[in-house]
Amino acid sequence: MAMLKTDQSHQTTDFLARVLRIGVLTAAGVIIAGGVAYLAKQDGEQTHYQHFEAPQGESNQIRTLFSEIEHGHSRSLIQLGLLLIATPVARVVFSVLLFLRAGDRLYAVIAAIVLAVLTLSLAHA
Repeated sequence: MAMLKTDQSHQTTDFLARVLRIGVLTAAGVIIAGGVAYLAKQDGEQTHYQHFEAPQGESNQIRTLFSEIEHGHSRSLIQLGLLLIATPVARVVFSVLLFLRAGDRLYAVIAAIVLAVLTLSLAHA
């Protein structure tokens, strides 16, 4: 019985590691693709970063973000990649669910507390 629980624990850990790895690699790929597209559109034009100007529009909405990506806005593609960095949050969500499924209530509660802290910190950022 203990061996079964250990095997299940390793499977859970391997699954969570794969989710995290795939998510981070996907995010990095999207950011790189957006960066390359952004640089390709510059055509040697000098960009001055001394003064920050917030982009106009409503890029803080997901549907607007995807619409801008469809229209070739490379900055929106970079922003999507940065949103995908939220993969570690997804890992915590999966942890809560998997701990509940395994019947490990203590770790499920701890993971849920971590998720609550992450959610609150992202909401106030």
